[in-house]
Amino acid sequence: MPDRWVNDTIVCYDIPVSITNGIWQAQNPLTEVLPLFVWQLTVILLITRLLFLVLKPLHQPRLVAEILAGFLIGPSVLGNLKFFQSIFPARGIMLIETMAYLGLVFYVFLTGLEMDLTAILRAGKRVMGIAMTGILIPMAIGIGLFFLLHHQNSNNTAVGCMFWAVALTITGFPVLTRILADLKLLQSDIGRIAMSVAMLNDIYAWVLIAILIPVGINLKIASYSLTALIAFLLFCFYLLRPIIARIIRFTSEDNYSDYYLCFVLTGALICGIITDALGSHSIVGAFVFGLIIPNGDLGDVLLDRLDDFVSGIMLPLFFASCGIRINMTKIAEDTSWYLLVLVICLACLAKIFSSLIVSVVFNMPLRDGAALGVLMNTKGILALIILNAGWDKKILSDQYYTVMVLASLIMTVAVAPIMSAIYKPRKGFKQYILRTIQRSKPDTELRVLTCVHTTSTVSGMISLLEVSHATKQSPMTIFALHLVELTGRASAMLIVHSTRKSGAHNPSRAQADSNVIINAFESFEQDKHFITVQPLTAMSPYGTMHEDICGLAEDKRVALILIPFHRQSTVDGRMGEENAAYRGINLNVLANAPCSVGIFIDRGLAVAVRPNGPIDIVKCRFAMLFIGGPDDREALTYALRMARHPGISLTVVRFLPGEDTVDIDPANMDDDQGILSDIADNERQMAVDDDFINVFRMKSVEDESIVYMEKTVNNGEETVSVISAMDDSYDLYIVGRGKGMVSPLTSGLSDWSDCPELGAIGDVLVSSSFALHASVLVVQEYGSGGGRSAAASQHGSRIEHFGMKWRMRSSNSTKGLVLSDSDWPVGH
Repeated sequence: MPDRWVNDTIVCYDIPVSITNGIWQAQNPLTEVLPLFVWQLTVILLITRLLFLVLKPLHQPRLVAEILAGFLIGPSVLGNLKFFQSIFPARGIMLIETMAYLGLVFYVFLTGLEMDLTAILRAGKRVMGIAMTGILIPMAIGIGLFFLLHHQNSNNTAVGCMFWAVALTITGFPVLTRILADLKLLQSDIGRIAMSVAMLNDIYAWVLIAILIPVGINLKIASYSLTALIAFLLFCFYLLRPIIARIIRFTSEDNYSDYYLCFVLTGALICGIITDALGSHSIVGAFVFGLIIPNGDLGDVLLDRLDDFVSGIMLPLFFASCGIRINMTKIAEDTSWYLLVLVICLACLAKIFSSLIVSVVFNMPLRDGAALGVLMNTKGILALIILNAGWDKKILSDQYYTVMVLASLIMTVAVAPIMSAIYKPRKGFKQYILRTIQRSKPDTELRVLTCVHTTSTVSGMISLLEVSHATKQSPMTIFALHLVELTGRASAMLIVHSTRKSGAHNPSRAQADSNVIINAFESFEQDKHFITVQPLTAMSPYGTMHEDICGLAEDKRVALILIPFHRQSTVDGRMGEENAAYRGINLNVLANAPCSVGIFIDRGLAVAVRPNGPIDIVKCRFAMLFIGGPDDREALTYALRMARHPGISLTVVRFLPGEDTVDIDPANMDDDQGILSDIADNERQMAVDDDFINVFRMKSVEDESIVYMEKTVNNGEETVSVISAMDDSYDLYIVGRGKGMVSPLTSGLSDWSDCPELGAIGDVLVSSSFALHASVLVVQEYGSGGGRSAAASQHGSRIEHFGMKWRMRSSNSTKGLVLSDSDWPVGH
């Protein structure tokens, strides 16, 4: 095969695009353009997917599999076989690269669509310093390595050193995001810093690309190209952007017809043609056109329509074409292998060296500095764009191109295993494992993480928080977490930014829901003293959403997580249809939470708290049903806090075993009933319950708003009868989940349980056959639900504050964590 398949080979052919009779005339379909391209695309996608499945357990990003697929079918491996030569002839490579660059133009357009330039303004001095150091020092090392490999007979121009240097400085933000998500390091200190630096690095890289390509092509006329490029940018931002914004402002989401989408895509292609004609690269124009489109529904529609096709089908062609260009037969041309290995090793150490210098300057631990350098070695599509531009313009030879692509590939491949081996996030979880309401001092702040799925659950949650009685001595900090399902291949990330305003003039539906939720919580914060609300949004697949919740709870040191029940009440107070996804989230939270958890079943608590509207005085009756065990003690502690509210009256009903109570035979107990399933533990818990109740009665003996009563029952049936006979005027029932407790007072109830996550009593209260239709709060204390595994549950999906662009893709999203100096995690 030719040494350089397209640039060094002149191919002349005149064949039709498709055939008429095909095999019936004994023709080879691969001699035609369209069948040949279909075969090429099929082989590339098949090999890519197989490699990705093999490399996925090693936490390797898809980019690695796509480049390796191109390398395998290139001249260095399978390309010498006759079968692959027939599928990938020299004349067929031109079509692959044409389609690859078309996909690349649309890809960078989508990248610009999601880019947030205001991140530069939010960045702190430390992040800016790390990002600039990570560019300047590797750039100097890259120039030195270029001339170290340079030899007298080389045809490479001196400007090639700049292509090497810039490729070495770039960090692939989307690829880094996926690696951090797979390693569960996204919300660790080092992960947040790495995301901040990589995002700024990505923005700077686009500036370098816009400048470097005109300079590299022709230094004499580079000034004309750059001047024209600046004029084009001014035209786009100050003339074209207001026109597009005006069109979007007067167009609703439902009216975005195919004409609008075709207009936008044509605009991206035209802008690419313009910048290409001005002496820059076509991707610069497409990227700028994506930048000038305002946030809102139009961007969401474009992403929904194009993301899967561009990222899943078109983009692998580009990465495969990069791999096809790797020619191992030319890598050691006129150069010793020892020198090549030295150059590649030094290139891999450039980012690590710069990060170690920064760690000394900013008083970071050297371990964190080294880990940050390893993460910054992650390469992405921008580095390959630079190298391919140099190769296309014959600024870089096969040898220089191959060396740097291999170095970039080695750097990216090594990130995940090295980080898995040497870095474990230092989370203060051991100091946090006893975070419950009981162990929170009465004169300290209570921190609560409140989760909501839809706007319909907001009013009930806010009412529950209102009656939790924040005071000057014990204020409350509420972390209001909006849970939004994220489909596709999006990666996790943490974004810190302004929560007060949305950047979209025409917000999407998801963002509109977010605005409703944030406005409700902000109004609640303004109306109530001693309450601080911090709204956030968790966007992730339902399967990993509990990791966001548990990780945020651990990070914010909350004492209680409040989650809504997976079924909403109907008009008559009964429970509606089940949402299996919400139920799965609740079960995972109960099993992994690093603190206490409350499942709230809302049956109109907002109306009960203020029946005549917001200006009405709170006056409610709550009931706490106490069976025994750690969950019930935690529930009673929370109920006692509510009872301090001047408008709340609390009735505590303790159920005691009667003379005819039949003890449960230990032989009939299931092994999965929990850590308290043996008789000795039950007796110890009963003693703790007695002491706890005695202390509670002593504290509330003079409080007329608290009524304590005891009921003697012998089995679960009598317990249900007593609850059924209670006055129907209670607005909220507070019960413990009872996980791990084996009590004869609830025997037989779990056999007919529809929702075992609510416990025996909670399930009875929400059942459709039960006469009472008040709201219910089921509480689980930390430790009784398997929360010990929460230390290992790091953050695996994206979290962002309200007011940010919503749709994010692992392939090209650049809205990452941008830390200000006050948010700096290291050294606090």
